[in-house]
Formats: sequence, C-alpha cells, structure tokens
Amino acid sequence: MEMKKKINLELKNRAPEEVTELVLDNCLCVNGEIEGLNDTFKELEFLSMANVELSSLARLPSLNKLRKLELSDNIISGGLEVLAEKCPNLTYLNLSGNKIKDLSTVEALQNLKNLKSLDLFNCEITNLEDYRESIFELLQQITYLDGFDQEDNEAPDSEEEDEEDGDEDEEDEEEDEAGPPEGYEEEEEEEDEDEAGSEAGEGEEEVGLSYLMKEEIQDEEDDDDYVDEGEEEEEEEEGLRGEKRKRDAEDDGEEDED
Repeated sequence: MEMKKKINLELKNRAPEEVTELVLDNCLCVNGEIEGLNDTFKELEFLSMANVELSSLARLPSLNKLRKLELSDNIISGGLEVLAEKCPNLTYLNLSGNKIKDLSTVEALQNLKNLKSLDLFNCEITNLEDYRESIFELLQQITYLDGFDQEDNEAPDSEEEDEEDGDEDEEDEEEDEAGPPEGYEEEEEEEDEDEAGSEAGEGEEEVGLSYLMKEEIQDEEDDDDYVDEGEEEEEEEEGLRGEKRKRDAEDDGEEDED
C-alpha cells in the first residue's frame, strides 16, 4: 500500500490537525520520499515510518510538536539536518537498520537540542572503533544510545513510564476519595474507645463510692436500731421483774394478816 493511501486509512475520518499519533509502518514510499504528509498534521507528537523504503527526508513537513520519530529499517544514508529544521523538539529518534556509515552524517543531529535517545543499531556506523564513546562526545545532549546510557544502564520503556505515572495519579485520586487510611481510622476508634472506657471507669468509681457510703450509713442505722431494740427489751424485762416483786410483796402482806 502506498503511503498516501495508508495515511487516509489511518485518519479514520479525523481531520489531520486532530491526530497526535500516526503509524505508517510497512507501506511503500514512491521514489523513496514522503508523500501525503503535510503541515496540517500540526498536533502530531508521535510518527512511525518503519520499513517503508524511505531514502530521503527532504519532504518531511514542519512538525513542531513531534517528540518521537521512528525511521527504522529504511535506506536513509544522510540529509539528517532537515530534522532540526522541521522537528526541533524531538526527544527520541530511531534510525536503526539504515545506511548511516560515519560520524559526519550523525553530526547534523547536534542541533536537536532536546534529543535524549538515539538508536543507530544495525547501522554500519556501529562498527567504528570507540563508536559509543564517539557518539556521546559528539552529541552531548543525548542520554541513551541504542537503549543504554554511558554506564550501560538500560533506558526505561516509555510506555511503562506513562502507565506508572497514570497508576500513581489514579492511586492518589483513590486515596483522596477514600479518605484517611484504614490504620488511621482504627487509631481514632481505639482512642474513642479508650476515652469512653475511661469515662465509664470514672462513672463506675463514683457509683461504687456512693454505694459504699450508702452501705455504711445503712449499717450505722441498723446498729442504732439494734441498740434501741435491746434497750426496749431490757426495760420490758425490768418492768416485769418489778411487777413480780410487787406481787410477791402483796402476797407476803396477806400471809401476815392471817
């Protein structure tokens, strides 16, 4: 399929200025040049033209918002200076599997000030002695070459980074919506229970003291009642003894008269 037809297919009834990503891999470039792509794709941020038999970038339109450009497995051998002019904000450029042979060809990328990652894997230039050291010295703005930095640390996958950022944002939103963490609520509940328990304890102490005081008062009253009852009994007994003595005296008097 020719590139023009591929572009129309990928648009899917959208206007060119609405497109931010465009994948044209495995289509055919007539005469090795870009066709059907123009300045109306002004919102484009990602463009992939892998394995399209592209040999020239001369007809690349101005894409000021373009960040990532995939040009792997083509037959590009030069003319890279057009990239700084047409796509000044590129951060990622994949030229692996092309016909780039020497450092002078890559030198044109010095004007891509925002370029962080460059891929030249499977290009003849990688066979040069001290290839990696030379590229990092020539293009001091880049961090990763062929997927690794100068200390051989692998570049993070951009899609994974985006997913992680998205997950973190979702987690933050969920935490905000859910309120304080479970542990926090449990601590609050425990504190409330402790406070309630202490209040209940104080109340129980007060009830206990008042109960004891009432018991003591009742005991004293019972003692008083007991004393009063004992005195009354003694008085009754004394009265009975007095009556008995009186009757005895009367009986004695009657006997004397007889």
